[in-house]
Amino acid sequence: MTVRAPETAALARVPDLHAHAEMLRRYLFVLGARADRIEDLLQEVFAVALKKELNDQGAAPVAVFLRRAAKNMVLRDRHSQVARREVELADEVWREECVDEDEELRLDALRQCVAALADRSRALLQRVYVDGAGRRDVGKEFGLVPNGVKTAMRRLRAGLRECVARRLGDES
Repeated sequence: MTVRAPETAALARVPDLHAHAEMLRRYLFVLGARADRIEDLLQEVFAVALKKELNDQGAAPVAVFLRRAAKNMVLRDRHSQVARREVELADEVWREECVDEDEELRLDALRQCVAALADRSRALLQRVYVDGAGRRDVGKEFGLVPNGVKTAMRRLRAGLRECVARRLGDES
């Protein structure tokens, strides 16, 4: 009778992952993984299997586990691509619309516009933006229903946007 060392016995229980490689490549392709990402995703799937210490329970259960891991990798990869695209678009909008050179001019114009508001409107802005009060609390203080606060804030923001645009247009 031969006695194996503990690490040898553990290795005997590890499935041959490379035997599933071709099936996983086809599966990743069918799921719509980009061709340039298939090998990377395949390696990530194998890394997950090794990290989870997947035991050799037969070819079918191992294949099911590997396909599930591959599917999750593709979904995460797609999500990160969308998120990356959204961040890049937001950065582009920031660069086009929020030029740092104009920031001080915009802030100065906004301060002047807020100063020109009626006391009640300034107080409403203070409660919502500085104090962080909710619509319900602000509504009770100002005698408005919560939707009335929402409408009043929308009108205030629109008026301030127009005021800032006018002031910036006048200075140009």
